[in-house]
Amino acid sequence: MDIIPHLPDLNAALNALAAILLIRGVVLIKDGRRNQHRRTMLTAFGVSIVFLISYLTYHFNVGSVKFTGTGVIRYVYFTILISHTLLAAAVPFLAVITLRRGLNNDLRRHVALAKWTFPIWLYVSVTGVVVYWMLYWL
Repeated sequence: MDIIPHLPDLNAALNALAAILLIRGVVLIKDGRRNQHRRTMLTAFGVSIVFLISYLTYHFNVGSVKFTGTGVIRYVYFTILISHTLLAAAVPFLAVITLRRGLNNDLRRHVALAKWTFPIWLYVSVTGVVVYWMLYWL
């Protein structure tokens, strides 16, 4: 069985799971559950790494996928795609630095950067699912 055609489905699922884990991580830290927060955020990072490997594997084998929608939806798609792509380029750097600060107990700087990292990473995860839906189901 060729797995390549199924990777977009996996990628969307991984993005959705990352979004859920990110939200759970924030809820946990607000509840003072630091160890659970740490594990959840490391899991979100791991899920995002698996996503990136799967995403790159798919596009290495398939190339780019054209959006076939027309009219207003085309402008909506490209607006989402452009913002998603630009912010997605920043997520690995932001996530690594934020995680390192947290793991090193540099909590003041961790929290300061996490206030930026969390919404960007969450936006990228959610819009990744939206882009998938628009490409493959719309």
